[in-house]
Amino acid sequence: MPPLTERQAVQQIIANDPLFHVEDRVVRGETLPVFVNAPDSLRSLLRLSADRYAASELMLYREERMTYGAFAERVWRFAHHLEVEYQIAPGDRVAIAMPNNPEYLIAVMAIASLGAVVVYLNAWWTAPELEYGFQDSGARLAIVDDERATRIVPFCQTLAITLIKTDALRQFDKAIPMTSSSSGRMPPSHDIQPDDDYAIMYTSGSTGHPKGVVLTHRSTLTALWSWLMIGPLLEATGQQRAPALDAVGQPLPLTNLVTVPFFHISGINACFLLNLCVGGKVIILPKWNADEAVALIDQEKVTRFWGVPTMSAELSAAADKAGSTLNTLGTIDAGGAKRPPSQVKGLAGQFSQAQPATGFGMTETNGLGIRMAGDEYIAHPGAAGRLTPPVQAMRIVDEDGSPVPSGDVGELQLKSAANMRCYLNQPEATAATLSEGWLKTGDLAYADETGLVFIVGRKKDIVIRGGENIACTEVEAALYQVSSGIKEASVFSIPDDRLGETVGAALYVEETVDIAMLNGDLKTILAKFKLPERYWIYAERLPRGATEKIDKRQIRDSCLAGEVPEADTSSR
Repeated sequence: MPPLTERQAVQQIIANDPLFHVEDRVVRGETLPVFVNAPDSLRSLLRLSADRYAASELMLYREERMTYGAFAERVWRFAHHLEVEYQIAPGDRVAIAMPNNPEYLIAVMAIASLGAVVVYLNAWWTAPELEYGFQDSGARLAIVDDERATRIVPFCQTLAITLIKTDALRQFDKAIPMTSSSSGRMPPSHDIQPDDDYAIMYTSGSTGHPKGVVLTHRSTLTALWSWLMIGPLLEATGQQRAPALDAVGQPLPLTNLVTVPFFHISGINACFLLNLCVGGKVIILPKWNADEAVALIDQEKVTRFWGVPTMSAELSAAADKAGSTLNTLGTIDAGGAKRPPSQVKGLAGQFSQAQPATGFGMTETNGLGIRMAGDEYIAHPGAAGRLTPPVQAMRIVDEDGSPVPSGDVGELQLKSAANMRCYLNQPEATAATLSEGWLKTGDLAYADETGLVFIVGRKKDIVIRGGENIACTEVEAALYQVSSGIKEASVFSIPDDRLGETVGAALYVEETVDIAMLNGDLKTILAKFKLPERYWIYAERLPRGATEKIDKRQIRDSCLAGEVPEADTSSR
């Protein structure tokens, strides 16, 4: 019997597996298909996973190992601590600003289990950037490490922020005494509805400050359940590869190496929360190091690697140097930026047992969107993939909002219950991005006659550096702020073999600008990854288009072609 088509497989799974039963429901005024048997909140998801996988190992961080049962108990205890000692109630916003560690995940699940709202703050932000995050979110309690605390303390009193400092090397048991009451080991009992807010996560758009993306319990669980269905779908369509086996011939459990920050949608959703759905294990790598990643993959029998394309390339080189085939890996996934086609074919050749995979998603869609893996990805390495079923809809439209024919370029728009509720405090930006349930991605794309999607560019003025979105206007504003000698600035993306893109800047100056001093001043207000790598200097006004607007495309092309003098950044 021939394998099913994807459409047939989706219909069969929905009809026969109650786990993936789908019905139309009204969500935020729109009728949308939803998974009716998915957990109603992240607290319910944790309860289910803790009951089902209590003795299974959930995570490894340095020398610390933790089971599902132990993790859940620590989450419940910390939730009660937040409620009793800090009066955190449903709807309250609690910020987290620190690097990846077990305490980060305990805090996320404790806050969510109270019905409060997790505010994910970028741990790489400078003090002014963090201050903006607190002002915008209204969070008055923050869980931070020592380094972040030093950046926050100067404005703590002004904004009435209370800090809970935690060391990643210290067990919560030592910081929080065991409660004498059994309630400390039970989940909080507050009512949580599926469409209640669960998180605010910041993302750089095309203008100004980062936007706070408001996510609900349902929106996040919709993304998780869509990814959870990929396994049964591959099996039904005959695309599932044989898994790696342990010493007694049993399939290895899902084990993820976490290399991306938990304050990114891919880090918290695809690399952590998805594991709770299947009893998977996470190996937390505190700081990216390709040699250490290879050692951990072999030692812990990691089955899934997820990272930005730069990491895949460095992992490949490190494995070659170590003489490792990484033979337990089943998937080498990537997101945040497009892989070079040569890298796709190289990974497939070097790690024949592992499927290279790619995904396109946004913070605004909970990371859900388009995905492709295996032979189709190898055959079409320049494509973004196919829409992940079963609850999403996709369209590609022209400037008037009319669907374009197959092969024509338009704006990619996505519709599902996974989409954000809104941008925090920005009704105009929300209205411009969400319309009748459709989310305008700002990406220009086309689909071929089979539904394979190719992303060809962006309407948004951003640089994607190794998976980090950088708003060009934010960097331009910072340049004007730190130097009165800069009369005009144009910031744009420049190609980079390792990171995909980095930041470039063209400046019109009437006097000499010291680039080393300029970058030193920029570091006080911008995170390091946002700083321009290269500068070009114009002695006259920057080129304009017909409407007298600065012509960024012409400027970028001229600079990269060597037609404009480049500043010396050797002392940067």
